[in-house]
Amino acid sequence: MPDDDVLAVVTELIESHFRMSLPDLRRAVIAAPQANSQATAAVHWHGLLAQSEEALARAEDDLVTVLMVKVPGEVDEPPLELAHRVNLAVTVRDGRVTVIRHLLDTPAPAGYVWSGPAPVAGRAPALQTRPPARPMTSAAPVQGVTR
Repeated sequence: MPDDDVLAVVTELIESHFRMSLPDLRRAVIAAPQANSQATAAVHWHGLLAQSEEALARAEDDLVTVLMVKVPGEVDEPPLELAHRVNLAVTVRDGRVTVIRHLLDTPAPAGYVWSGPAPVAGRAPALQTRPPARPMTSAAPVQGVTR
């Protein structure tokens, strides 16, 4: 998925989950922040995600600007520092997306009645795993090794 679509996709996930537009959800959260902690958290993290998208766009623009005036073949600190800044911004953005997805996958608190489909509907059960078997070790010494 192109980076430009991340905020739009997450917005759509939130709107689908709560069955209302994000602006309406924001107004509802502002009016009654204690009514639904999941909605309040989703709106909060969506705002943080929007901020990280802006930071990422600035970091990418700064990197492109430096690279446009850079002599091909030269690698020095300013472009590398800006590249690290872009990587950090992507990591922050992706972390915030992960938090929002977790919020939307988490069942609502006890006492809250959700009239829509279960957030985890349509998922296959988790695969059962076990730790890998340890390799067999032999008691025989390796040839050519003396003690």
